[in-house]
Amino acid sequence: MTRSALELDLAACHSCHKVSDIKNPECPRCGAHLHARKPASISRCLAFGLTGILAYIPANLLPIMVVTQLGTREKSTILGGVATFWEMKAYPVAITIFIASVMIPGLKFVALAVLCAAAKGKINLPPQSSNKIYYLTELVGRWSMVDVFVVAILVGLIQLGNLMSIEPGTAAIAFGLMVILTMLSAHAFDPRLIWDRIRKESPTNPSSK
Repeated sequence: MTRSALELDLAACHSCHKVSDIKNPECPRCGAHLHARKPASISRCLAFGLTGILAYIPANLLPIMVVTQLGTREKSTILGGVATFWEMKAYPVAITIFIASVMIPGLKFVALAVLCAAAKGKINLPPQSSNKIYYLTELVGRWSMVDVFVVAILVGLIQLGNLMSIEPGTAAIAFGLMVILTMLSAHAFDPRLIWDRIRKESPTNPSSK
């Protein structure tokens, strides 16, 4: 097996990607702190992820928008909003909100848990599959704010005096916080840890003997 950069005491700068001697405390090109792997990657990933789950609960249970129509106030959760748009025959909006605000965050929590378990050796997952899961998680994470964007747009557009108005609910804050925490969790994870584990367990690796 070909020796890795870590085994050669080399590290790539996380800022400018210049490969340097790991013994250098700073990158000789840009001066950024030099480290072979993200510090406390799995611990920070799990910490952000678990905190995001705590924010995900009120984000789904509390009202995300308050609709006032003809003097009647009606609070709506995320799923309630999906049902409302579905009844209004706004099917693309309803489907988009359901996928982006319910399915994607839940799948992202599961994906990050699987990646951490694979990096710790708790489950046997091929590193190629792990990389695909990680980059897919990074890709779809930016679409998780669709629900908040829709509410913000509706608040600005639907203000018809006493006839109808829409206000953001408490869940919008919890939902936005949850999205930020899941993004930080994904950013904290270092997928190279999975390859490090594979190399240590490889029979051809002297350190595994």
